[in-house]
Amino acid sequence: MKRKISLVLVLVLLISLVWYLFIKPSDYLVSFNARTFPGAINQTIKHWNKSLRPYTPIQQDGILNLKQQLTYNDTLVEYNWEIIPINDSLSKIRVGIKDLDHSIRNKILVPFSNTVLERRSKENLINFNTLLQSHTKKFKVRVVGPDEIEPTYCAYLNVRCLQDEKAFKMMADFPFLSGFVDDNGLTKEEGVPFVEIVNWDMEKDSIEYNFCYPIIKKDSLPFNKEIKYKEFKGIKALKAIYNGNYITSDRAWYKLLDHAKNNDIEVISTPVEIFYNNPSTSGNELDWKAEIFMPLKETNE
Repeated sequence: MKRKISLVLVLVLLISLVWYLFIKPSDYLVSFNARTFPGAINQTIKHWNKSLRPYTPIQQDGILNLKQQLTYNDTLVEYNWEIIPINDSLSKIRVGIKDLDHSIRNKILVPFSNTVLERRSKENLINFNTLLQSHTKKFKVRVVGPDEIEPTYCAYLNVRCLQDEKAFKMMADFPFLSGFVDDNGLTKEEGVPFVEIVNWDMEKDSIEYNFCYPIIKKDSLPFNKEIKYKEFKGIKALKAIYNGNYITSDRAWYKLLDHAKNNDIEVISTPVEIFYNNPSTSGNELDWKAEIFMPLKETNE
């Protein structure tokens, strides 16, 4: 009987050892909490990754799972990020770290010594967490609930770019678009510029949008090869108030998607943003205001 128990224990130990050395996906695992929502974490990981050299683009499987590769001399290290939402303002971050060139050696050494992989990973993730905390202090998002945007006629520019390029493109295009509207007597007193997202590729962080300027609709409108006209039909949507630099107004897009998912609300991932401040003349970024609308999916009743 004792012999059988001993054999079973040895077998269990052998299986555990094989799993640990050859099957376990990471050499080292780090977990920590972040007081923000997954979209903000996702974008901060990508922003941090772009600052590293040599730069390797991140692979993404949805918003919550990312794979990052870092190169150190002759060593290639992989970070597998998992973002776990806890509530609307708290998330858990798990990072599985693997040295792709020396994995077995690290798995043997990690329980008994403070390896280079551990020290470097701790330093990297402390730096990342500092960056994340700094970022989340620079904006605020508050979900308001269902609302709607009234129809309007507008002049617009169609633009394709990355998400983090949107604000810079808007600043470059605003003088041209607003100047055209003013010079041709099309200014609408109550109109403010807005962005209508036409396509959002979350994997590539790329967007196509119409930069719209509400105008007075006339029978005859001046021609411009870049500026077009359209009737914005208005939408019913989930609304959020965003305060912060317009470069990161897309954080509100993710917040609205989370709110919709958590409340079983069907939406279309083509947000509309209405801006109320001129970044060139405004002061404290937390005083900048934008209203963000995520269109509700129409139901056939």
